[in-house]
Amino acid sequence: MSLSRFDLVSEISQNTRSVAQLLYISTAKYGGDWLSVPHTHTCAEIFYVVGGQGNFIAEAETFQITKGDLVVVNPLVEHTETSFQSQPLEYIVLGVDGLELSVADDADRPFYINHFHNNTQIQNYLQDMLQEIGAKAPGYEDICQDLLNILIIRLMRSSDYTVKLIPTANHAAKGSVTVRRYIDNHFKEPITLDLLAGLVHINKYHMAHNFTRDYGISPINYLLNLRLQESCALLRSTNYTITQIAQIVGFSSSCYFSQIFRKTMGISPSEYRAGVSPLEKTGK
Repeated sequence: MSLSRFDLVSEISQNTRSVAQLLYISTAKYGGDWLSVPHTHTCAEIFYVVGGQGNFIAEAETFQITKGDLVVVNPLVEHTETSFQSQPLEYIVLGVDGLELSVADDADRPFYINHFHNNTQIQNYLQDMLQEIGAKAPGYEDICQDLLNILIIRLMRSSDYTVKLIPTANHAAKGSVTVRRYIDNHFKEPITLDLLAGLVHINKYHMAHNFTRDYGISPINYLLNLRLQESCALLRSTNYTITQIAQIVGFSSSCYFSQIFRKTMGISPSEYRAGVSPLEKTGK
């Protein structure tokens, strides 16, 4: 007897399934009444070109798009599209809440383009969604959501996209999104409230108040959480000293790092590395 078992445990699929939510799907084809107006959405948009050619404009940057191109636009990024009259643009758009994409070597970029000119798989997923929504058979919402999860994972497999998780029940103001993105991409660097406030051109008290209102956590605590998450990963996977890890993740000193780590985790960095749990530490 031969038996094989494969355990399906994946951080990517779990995170995508629990966070990304399909809000809408729409189709469009260029006609004489096409109105190209720059606009924003509080959700991300996945924009797939079914046919034709045109230009995509985002954050004052213009690039050409053609059949098989897929553009991901992050939340609150101003964008629009124009069509070439000789080859009318046709596309499918998904609105996705709780999702933000970034690229490892260009983390500050607000939109990304991928080329699937010789790959019909992506378009097949989207066409399946349209068929499900058109038929509205029992369970069609779940099928569309599952197709979205598959689509996102396929995107990450075919590129260097990474997924960032963002609150789904909370459409943050643009200033708070700007601050959060900066912290996400620069948390290992020195960051102050004054620096963050300068990004959105308001005083630091208003900036901190708005951020806390929109995300339920202060910008400094959000920063500390990111640094602690990274430090935990380094403690588990490297032989770096505590001092080295403190420097890598952006703490001003190893003493301050250890103080914050113990306060948050209930144990010291050394104990965490040794596998001591907070319950073992307290003897409970």
